[in-house]
Amino acid sequence: MADLNICPLEELPPGTVKIVKDGELDIAVYNLGGELYALEDRCSHDDGPLCEGDFDPEEGFAVCPRHGAHIDIRTGNALTLPAYLPVDTFRVKLEAGIVKVEVPARAAARS
Repeated sequence: MADLNICPLEELPPGTVKIVKDGELDIAVYNLGGELYALEDRCSHDDGPLCEGDFDPEEGFAVCPRHGAHIDIRTGNALTLPAYLPVDTFRVKLEAGIVKVEVPARAAARS
């Protein structure tokens, strides 16, 4: 695993999301009430973008902008159809005020 720098914490206040690209891997980092989560920006239903749609910061799910599937931001699990498979999640950590995501080494090597 390798660390991908996302942004300073102050650029990701509670109730916001930041989408980053690392080669072919798109990752969304969410701040849900001060807890940070990262998931792949890909709906498991049709591989379209997931995190560019709305999300519910109170309930913690992303809403796919294409077909409306709800995906749990914390676990990556599909909560509603048409998605039924989970999407990848990534460990988020904070080091010296910088939000970082652990990604597979092959992805981080592309940046």
